[in-house]
Amino acid sequence: MAASRITAAREPEENHAANKRVKVVTNEKPVDEARPARRNTTELAYRELRRRIIESELTPGSYLLEQELGLMLGFSRTPIREAALRLQGEGLVQIVPRHGIRIVPTSLSDIKHIYQVLISLESTAAGLVAGRKDTDLTPLVDACKAMTDAFECGDMLAWAAADEVFHEMLVTLSGNARLRGIVMNCRDQVHRVRRFTQMVKPHPQPLKSIEEHYAIIDAMRCGDAAKASSLYRAHRERGWRDQTNVLQQYGIQQA
Repeated sequence: MAASRITAAREPEENHAANKRVKVVTNEKPVDEARPARRNTTELAYRELRRRIIESELTPGSYLLEQELGLMLGFSRTPIREAALRLQGEGLVQIVPRHGIRIVPTSLSDIKHIYQVLISLESTAAGLVAGRKDTDLTPLVDACKAMTDAFECGDMLAWAAADEVFHEMLVTLSGNARLRGIVMNCRDQVHRVRRFTQMVKPHPQPLKSIEEHYAIIDAMRCGDAAKASSLYRAHRERGWRDQTNVLQQYGIQQA
């Protein structure tokens, strides 16, 4: 009888422990499944917010609340907050307590310093491409053709996109991965300023840019590294002056 009472007393305890174990296992699965979903949502929010900043769709210097950005982009406040933390690390936004998220503008001195880096490294890349034997320059020619087609259609956004392809492909063809990595880190800032100035005033000399591209390609095809580098430097310096002139003409100190 005593043994029976002991057994009977243990059964509820054991059943209760088993139920607890089942509940623990059951609860873990949704948590594990939720984590990748949350990471994916944060990544999507980060990419979209970053794109809008780089494309100057969000006004430089403006303040936006997490709730505003959430409604604008279609995300809850948590992924917006986590995306903003990443972008703050990249220097694109500033999280200001009680004021929201500030879109960090690029100053004229920033633009100058970025272009100094690009002009130096990209002109070096042009010389490297010219010095490489049997390099296929077709991607550069195709980019120029795309620029011409876009200009004839009056699509300056497509023109600018093809122009960026030309510059990116040139650096890639240099064969120097480290050089390319540094240039690409600066590329987004240049794109951002360029998109801003395009909204203020159209590109002043789109056909001249295409002509300069073809001249750089010809120098590369001939294996003339010094000429390719010199032409590229002059081309980028003109672009820098054009953008700076637009900002100064309209009294814009930050873009």
